[in-house]
Amino acid sequence: TMRKEPAVLRQNILDTTAAILACGIDPKKCFLFQQSLVPEHAELAWILGCLTNVPRLLRLPQWKMKCASQNSEGTVGLLTYPVLQAADILLYKSTRVPVGEDQVLHLELAQDIAQHFNKKYGEFFPLPKAILSEL
Repeated sequence: TMRKEPAVLRQNILDTTAAILACGIDPKKCFLFQQSLVPEHAELAWILGCLTNVPRLLRLPQWKMKCASQNSEGTVGLLTYPVLQAADILLYKSTRVPVGEDQVLHLELAQDIAQHFNKKYGEFFPLPKAILSEL
């Protein structure tokens, strides 16, 4: 949600990919892809954003903290980032999601959005559950 120079962003993508591979992720056993090249992420985020109310997003602690650190000038991207996260999870019909304690509320938002969608349109998304690390 922070502005980046295009060259820096491209390098960050390459560096992140290198770090993932260096950790031992085997691309023969899993899919590695650049999220921004999959339009369905943004498309589902738009649909889910139309089902999510603004007051709920404004209550999230990450919004409050980051907005305060940006002199109360948080962007729409920052506000709606949890909806994009929900789309990332729900797009693949994930049932288990590894998260840190700081992301539990975002996962709960994804669960609530899935329930709201399912109630309105029929059972489609499974409700993702958190896998919390002890670290």
